[in-house]
Amino acid sequence: MKQYKLLTFLIICCNLSIQAQQEKANVTINNANSYYVSNRLPLKPSPFIKLPVQAFKPKGWLLHFLELQRDGLAGHLGQISAWLAKTDNAWLTKDGKGKWGWEEVPYWLKGYANIGYLLHDQQMINESNIWINAVLNNQRPDGDFGPAVLRNPGRPGQVGKRDLWTNMPMLWCLQSYYEYASDPRVLTFMTNYFKWENALPDSMFLEDYWENSRGGDNLYSVYWLYNRTGDSWLLDFATKIDRNTANWRQKDNLPNWHNVNVVQSYREPATYYLQTNNPADLEATYNDFKLVRSLYGQVPGGLFGADENARKGYDDPRQAVETCGMVEQMTSDQLLLQFTGDAFWADNCEDVAFNTFPAAFMPDYRSLRYLTAPNMIVSDSKNHAPGIANEGPFLMMNPFSSRCCQHNHSAGWAYYAANCWMATPDNGLAAQLYVAGDVTAKVGDGTEVTLSTETHYPFEEGVTFTVKTPHAVTFPLYLRIPAWCTNASISVNGKRIAAKTTAGTYVPVINTWKNGDKIRLTLPMQLQLRQWERNKNSVSINYGPLTFSLLIKEEYKKQDSKATAIWDSRWQEHADVSAWPSYEIFAASPWNYGLVVDPQQLNKSFTIKRKPWPKDNDPFTNATAPIELIATGKSIPAWTVDQYGLCAVLPQSPVTTNEAPKQLTLVPMGGARLRISSFPLIK
Repeated sequence: MKQYKLLTFLIICCNLSIQAQQEKANVTINNANSYYVSNRLPLKPSPFIKLPVQAFKPKGWLLHFLELQRDGLAGHLGQISAWLAKTDNAWLTKDGKGKWGWEEVPYWLKGYANIGYLLHDQQMINESNIWINAVLNNQRPDGDFGPAVLRNPGRPGQVGKRDLWTNMPMLWCLQSYYEYASDPRVLTFMTNYFKWENALPDSMFLEDYWENSRGGDNLYSVYWLYNRTGDSWLLDFATKIDRNTANWRQKDNLPNWHNVNVVQSYREPATYYLQTNNPADLEATYNDFKLVRSLYGQVPGGLFGADENARKGYDDPRQAVETCGMVEQMTSDQLLLQFTGDAFWADNCEDVAFNTFPAAFMPDYRSLRYLTAPNMIVSDSKNHAPGIANEGPFLMMNPFSSRCCQHNHSAGWAYYAANCWMATPDNGLAAQLYVAGDVTAKVGDGTEVTLSTETHYPFEEGVTFTVKTPHAVTFPLYLRIPAWCTNASISVNGKRIAAKTTAGTYVPVINTWKNGDKIRLTLPMQLQLRQWERNKNSVSINYGPLTFSLLIKEEYKKQDSKATAIWDSRWQEHADVSAWPSYEIFAASPWNYGLVVDPQQLNKSFTIKRKPWPKDNDPFTNATAPIELIATGKSIPAWTVDQYGLCAVLPQSPVTTNEAPKQLTLVPMGGARLRISSFPLIK
């Protein structure tokens, strides 16, 4: 029997001090991967290294979602959104002037181009290149580029401050393009732009609200370029960015409570930590994550209730989060996974991806809504303010509306796919986000191998990897053990190996791999009751990484997209509204139930019901979910629709009710467009 050398990889738990985390790490990460761009000294070596976007070929449900996006709103937004019109667009001009031009083009292009790279769709790649080449070819002599938007001009004759936010997501588009095409123009372009930015005085740099909050995105691009060019002045520029970005290091407060700013910007101190190696910087990011959730995140789904801006006293699970917030939270999780090696971030990424993100869309991905909440009994065109912190039809499934989310949503699954595998400093590979597909990468001595993954995770417990290699090659394969899994097992070619599979850690399996070798990871799932003590003692039920919601019958009503759009929406003159309808969703069955649960005997309180895998490869709808839970509940007559047209805030648990027990069906939260996911507990 072969002997497999097993190592305990980097273990970082969110509630440990940074020093304790580092003491628990016993993998040397001072070296860099031989084949993929790693952090260049003096930046702190990263435990994981991003692979080029085209390294992974998705299959299964993730491939289906990317294809739906290509054939749906993301793929056709250029024919709908006025911001993406090629006439009078500031992104296509040398002087940066034009009627249309701000964050919308790069927001959309981040995901659209990556979907093209992942699907090897030449039509999408060609369309992406129109915008990318325009940006590269239209850089101005001083190094600036993009729409020449000025903020706060002040007195007559004053020029105002250059809006720098809109360029930050475009830099990310260029970075993905460089990974795909290795176009040297990108490095020259970014070098010249950063020289221009660096020459701006602090008083004119990162001053506006959005750019001041999100300077960490600029900082990440600087490190990306430094790792490829080694220009030392970029590190001084990075310090300037950190100095002028909003202070995300406050212990008991945040610079602002805008939901997207929070999930996008809290990673900034951890990004700068790569340069300072100061544990306080890393601690600040963990603290920000914990702070917003302790105040507003006592809810399932990996996020928190902010609507657009978190407000004191509004922390019930009926409070929502923007679709942009979901995308940016998953992006932050993926970056922090690289920076820290902490499996916690992969767990949170899955929580958002499986339980929150899919429900923001119609199942065909041809429309989306601005706001989605864990407890949501209506999705309509009405104004529900101040119950939610947005005035207007912000719950409507509308392809013509929700300007920022309308464009930014495209990056969610594309970035998820691009980060499901990562390289390691010891020339190995790490499986981060388990999904069907093939990753092709250089490992060990430089041999290019393909690892083919077969799984229906998160709806099943098993993940199988098949090695495809031209000859035997030695390299470590790191397998993530999710925090919820207490009894994982690993087998190689049918023989179980003696691995310590601690929840929330990585298990490296080092072997001389040959063509056809199979590795089987089994992640036994079990029922888990989560109690939200600070939110009326409500409860949620999990099975493995999936959270479950009450099955509410959904009644869909088609509406005119132009008539139900948010006030700042803009669409092209000839956009075909009949081809892109909006939908209201209403509850067609009772929703006000509490659960009857014995916390000590969950297997007696819930019955797991398995169904066939959906033929269309979409497990994230109520009708196609391959797993349901059968539960017992009682209705709570006093818990009703409130004056704002929303489900009233949760009653305090345990709740006394004289109603008769009723059998309830619970479905995966991510596939429920209407749902109750935080339940009152029946006394």
